[in-house]
Amino acid sequence: MTVILLALAAACCLGTGFVFQQLAAQHAPPQDYLSFRLLLDLVRMPRWVAGIALMVAGMALGAVALGMGDITLVEPLMATNLLFAMALARRVSRQRLGRSGWAGLLLLAGGVTAFIVAGQPHGGHNSEVGQLAQWLIMGGVSSTALVLAAVAKRERVHVSLEAALLGVAAGLLYGLQDALTRISGLRFTAGGWRALLSSWQPYAIVVLGVVALVLVQSAFESAPLRMSLPALTAAQPLAGILCGVGFLGDQLRVTTGALAFQAAGIAAVVTGIVLIGSHPAMPPGAGPSSSAAQECPPR
Repeated sequence: MTVILLALAAACCLGTGFVFQQLAAQHAPPQDYLSFRLLLDLVRMPRWVAGIALMVAGMALGAVALGMGDITLVEPLMATNLLFAMALARRVSRQRLGRSGWAGLLLLAGGVTAFIVAGQPHGGHNSEVGQLAQWLIMGGVSSTALVLAAVAKRERVHVSLEAALLGVAAGLLYGLQDALTRISGLRFTAGGWRALLSSWQPYAIVVLGVVALVLVQSAFESAPLRMSLPALTAAQPLAGILCGVGFLGDQLRVTTGALAFQAAGIAAVVTGIVLIGSHPAMPPGAGPSSSAAQECPPR
């Protein structure tokens, strides 16, 4: 129960922080797109700084949850950050949820519950499980993220596709970052600060965090929040679960019925994320996508 509460608190901070970040990032100079200069411009905006502070608090709470529980349990719970983002966005825009909003909420919450109940995730106490699998999965996830970012940079005329690709890329890196956070927590528990700082994982976490931050802020800058946040929110738990099962030693129930419910739960989560993220209450962005969104509002 403590792990669940920590993960939900982390999701609350992350979802609220993402909304604040997007509201600020839409005013960033277009020439800073996919550049580290973007962060230097955004740090001058109080609303963005508040959003980053909330995101850091969410990551800290998530790290504590990962230190106490398994990544296959924590990641689906942290995917509910979109519910909190929706709640804040709805309050700002004064939009009603409507059928799509309630359907997305129920699918997301129900999907997370179904996955956890059916899968009964457990284990993950040995960070040295499958070293070859660890490098293969890490290389695959990070390479996929970089390829998606490169494609997004070339597809600047299609802002919705561009923002979605950047959201997926950032989500993959955040999921990988969560897995390395889990390993770092285990090392700290076993050997203290010396064991933690003498390993490569903490430094990789910082690099992944900075790169993912540039990707997600560029996505927030280029298009409405509903174009990027659903992709980010869906990709992060999928990458985290892949890492958890692939090389952290996490285990899920593998009976036919359990696997069916787990697959249905993940499908419901992704569908719910898409429905909530495409809701008109989500704040619009700046640039070409804003005018398009006003001419053709989402259903």
